[in-house]
Amino acid sequence: MAATRRMFLAATAALLADPLARARQGADQARRVGILISGRESDKSTHQRLSEFKHAMRRFGWIEGRNVRYEVRWGGGRRDGVAAAAKALAAFAPAVVLTVGTPATDAMRRQSPNIPIVFAVVADPVGDGFVASFSHPGANVTGFTTFDAEILGKWLSLLKESVPQITRAALLFNPRTAPFSRSEFQRPLFERAARQLALEPVMLPVHDVAEMKSSVESFARTPRGSIVVMPDAFLLANRAAVFELVAKHRVPVMYPFGVFASDGGLIAYGTDMTDLNRRAAAYVDRILKGALPADLPVQAPTKFELVVNLKTAKAQGLAIPQSILIRADQVIE
Repeated sequence: MAATRRMFLAATAALLADPLARARQGADQARRVGILISGRESDKSTHQRLSEFKHAMRRFGWIEGRNVRYEVRWGGGRRDGVAAAAKALAAFAPAVVLTVGTPATDAMRRQSPNIPIVFAVVADPVGDGFVASFSHPGANVTGFTTFDAEILGKWLSLLKESVPQITRAALLFNPRTAPFSRSEFQRPLFERAARQLALEPVMLPVHDVAEMKSSVESFARTPRGSIVVMPDAFLLANRAAVFELVAKHRVPVMYPFGVFASDGGLIAYGTDMTDLNRRAAAYVDRILKGALPADLPVQAPTKFELVVNLKTAKAQGLAIPQSILIRADQVIE
């Protein structure tokens, strides 16, 4: 007994004398949190949202390097890239994974049916099979959705009010990465909302940048067209290519998140993604403290933002009405 006590005291003294040893021990005891992001690592706006998530975690008492260790993986806006990133993250053996985007959530769920997953920026978790219902997720996945069924009509009405002369509206999306790729319930909603505004609805599926270029160019040949961009990991990752295309053809576009308009898009209305990442920290905290995803209901968005880029409007020869500008949360001049 005395020998055991002496060994314990010696080990404790060594830790106290060696700050690096203390740090290593703390790192070993820290809870492991994985973060899987559908988009590209070069995306500054995603890094900002990631910082907000970590800041929210600190408010719950989770200090990076002390009692929590983060491992971040990026999918690059490609389904194969997300799958490889999910496999690498599963090897990290996290206690819980925050997934950002539909492809990331799908890949992580397929990679491991046991690791708890909290998603943010997912539009159709029921249709994509991630959860059984909002109130009773039912498995190892829960989180925060971006989508309200009424938002398709809102996008079109804001676009029509901003550019009254349009007569056609195309829904731009990548079937491999877009929400609703399984349920496809967005199509009848979009078509009905478009016709209520006397707009001809057009579906514009694209699988890569080259196809997007040819499809948009073909659509732009008929005048008075407009485009609604889906909340799609591929389009988010390739938004610079979208901006270049629509600027060339002077096609007015409605985007699903404020970051699109901040980076050069015409107008954006949608869920505040920073707020979703901030709120997701509460569920990650609860799971680290023993809660099960199945007991945490999926939460709908509560904060939306309207962003208008007047520089882009001027470049396209458009005059955005004052009725839109006074409602905007941000106007970029």
